[in-house]
Amino acid sequence: MSLPPPYETLTPDCLLTAVENLGLPASGSLLALNSYENRVYQLGMDDAPPLVVKFYRPARWTDAQIIEEHDFVAALAAEEIPVVAPMQINGQTLHHHAGFRFAVFPRRGGRTPELDDAAVLEWIGRFMGRIHAMGATRPFTTRPTVDIASFGDESVAWLLASDFIPQDLRDDYQALTRQALDGVRRCYDRAGAVASLRLHGDCHAGNILWTDAGPHFVDFDDARMGPAIQDLWMLLSGERQDQVRQLADVLAGYEDFCDFNQRELHLIEALRTLRLLHYSAWLARRWDDPAFPAAFPWFGTAHYWSQRMLELREQVAQMEEPTLWPV
Repeated sequence: MSLPPPYETLTPDCLLTAVENLGLPASGSLLALNSYENRVYQLGMDDAPPLVVKFYRPARWTDAQIIEEHDFVAALAAEEIPVVAPMQINGQTLHHHAGFRFAVFPRRGGRTPELDDAAVLEWIGRFMGRIHAMGATRPFTTRPTVDIASFGDESVAWLLASDFIPQDLRDDYQALTRQALDGVRRCYDRAGAVASLRLHGDCHAGNILWTDAGPHFVDFDDARMGPAIQDLWMLLSGERQDQVRQLADVLAGYEDFCDFNQRELHLIEALRTLRLLHYSAWLARRWDDPAFPAAFPWFGTAHYWSQRMLELREQVAQMEEPTLWPV
């Protein structure tokens, strides 16, 4: 028997009742914001600025894991690091209604940062260094780790056990992912023992909003333990020389507050490979949510898997290339 869609009962009335039960004077105006993993809404308030309400995907995180994320972001905000922390209402940041968990955030606007600007990258690097300096003070105790097993091995095993990969591509995909994961392990071996710390976890440009006052970081939903480079490599793009310059600019600010282990450069392409594998498994695991077939109608087609396999072949080659600079 298939499970009902995860947000089937999250109607506007349910959402408004959840917020009103907290004593917030909602005006009734709702704007759905771009989010697939969770459901996130801008909520108009009577005689007050709008708020943002996030309803967490059922069964993804435990209450303890969500609260641990909230506590981390609150600790960063207490150090005047520009993050958007959940509001504490009635002494709590995590709330429950009709089987859903949700949190309320202040609305903070901004634009995508100009990642080709050296000054912008250095500015982002300074705050990322402060986030990591705080993240290194103690570990998460309930949240998981960015690792080969969960992002790589489990993702591939789940996909091969499903019906999403066309039959005529399955053997090639299995062989290629085995080759890719072997390359990932070699990268980790070259890096050696690197420190694991509390991370943002998904620090791409869409989760950094820019204003005239500089950057602020949003959406710590993927916060995990892992190597520092996990929060840095997604800021890099373009040809090799572009990435060398970009990372140097980021580290120029980062290392004002936090040391960077150069051996982590061995992990950039390995982490990129793990993200590619994890992304396909993420789509497949969410296919019972009607928002996913509507938003990703090309998923599961022969063209989709051919493109992913081409990317993986490129990653296999990239993982054997020298690091961005000598280590």
